[in-house]
Amino acid sequence: MHLSRSLLLAAVLVCISMPVVAFDQPDEVFPAATLASVLPPVAPDPAGANTFEISSAQAPVAADPPPLPATMDLTAAPVGLWQRIRNGFGLPDLSSPLVREQEEWYANRQEYISRTVARSSRYLYHIVEAVEKRGMPSEIALLPIIESAYNPVAYSHAHASGIWQFIPSTGKRYGLQQNFWYDGRRDVMAATQAALDYLETLYEMFGSWDLALAAYNWGENAVSRAIAKNLAKGLPTDYQSLTMPKETRYYVPKLQAVKNIIADPARYGIALEEVANQPYFVAVTTTRHIDVKLAARLAEVPLEEFISLNPAYSRPVIRVDGEQTLLLPADKADTFRANLENHNQPLVSWQTYKLKSGEGVEHVARRHGLSVAQLKQVSGFSGRRRVPPGSTLLVPAGGSAAPHLPNLPASPVVLAKTPKKSAKNAQTVQARKTAKKSRNRQAPGNHGQTGAGKVALH
Repeated sequence: MHLSRSLLLAAVLVCISMPVVAFDQPDEVFPAATLASVLPPVAPDPAGANTFEISSAQAPVAADPPPLPATMDLTAAPVGLWQRIRNGFGLPDLSSPLVREQEEWYANRQEYISRTVARSSRYLYHIVEAVEKRGMPSEIALLPIIESAYNPVAYSHAHASGIWQFIPSTGKRYGLQQNFWYDGRRDVMAATQAALDYLETLYEMFGSWDLALAAYNWGENAVSRAIAKNLAKGLPTDYQSLTMPKETRYYVPKLQAVKNIIADPARYGIALEEVANQPYFVAVTTTRHIDVKLAARLAEVPLEEFISLNPAYSRPVIRVDGEQTLLLPADKADTFRANLENHNQPLVSWQTYKLKSGEGVEHVARRHGLSVAQLKQVSGFSGRRRVPPGSTLLVPAGGSAAPHLPNLPASPVVLAKTPKKSAKNAQTVQARKTAKKSRNRQAPGNHGQTGAGKVALH
């Protein structure tokens, strides 16, 4: 009897010493990591010692307990890019009526989102890789959605170009070459590096991502002036407190809306096509001038696909100074190299021609078997723009001699002249303003291209 009481007391003490776990819900709702943190470790006991039995009347045990859910392994690479981007979200969330307006705008435009995602699938992996290597929030990879809808040849009224929408001056400041043959603002790799350099500089300058993003849209000098104005008045200097143009005011809410939709597309009724978490393209180099059409043919890819990956080349011939980088679908690099090595015909079928004084562009076009529209297009002249004497034109090359492809500067940016005001003109301007306000109410935030460092004039 004394021995039995001692054994009973020992059992009670063992029970008291064990931690108590309260399972108010079925055990399948507890992640494995949570269960492991509250249950005491159990050492293996191959000899069967120190075991005891509890009668089924005291503690019924289910024969097959439901399995615990798998825990998320953040060390494993996500299958899709969207999940990879979600895992890297790092910007503070913004909740405001402007965000909700933008959410509604995107949620009502499934086709627009589908087209944007289809375009982004070529470039998104490269951009996410670049963003992650710099330790930047992954929301930055979504910025081209609101800048250009991932259109590599997007061009705004503010003369901003490419998926990152650099204006000429900011592009040059961040090393993007711009000449007759090539525009680095449309070069996916070069422009991405420049955009991230610029954003890092802005973040270091202002100390917050919302102000850095405002400066990317509006310009750092404009944001600095707005901050100085608020400081002089004793007002806060955060993004929400600054006075800024409407486009910039909507800029961060627009990015937040895109982030929210990417985070939970089903909530907004959006079907988000998956983008593979793997490289879409690879870079190859060439040391010789080559026609764009021929390069596409040697890579065995459609011309449209080649241009989408290489939108920086402004003419039908790629001029090489030393060596030039071409982007090709990941599975076409070896094909291109092999076909280029075996190609024994001229690589270029174009050359430059300088328009002489008194010579009409119509005469040059007719002599080379082109329409005036074709000649002006390949030479970089818009439809109604006059071609003055001394202008460089691109014409078909004749004979077997090496074509003349000199290094030429980019065409100057022509700014639209502001018309002089008159009583009649003032009425017209007011009518246009009224119509614009009506459109803005229907599509808040202006979803056109904006341009790095300058607000677009729409």
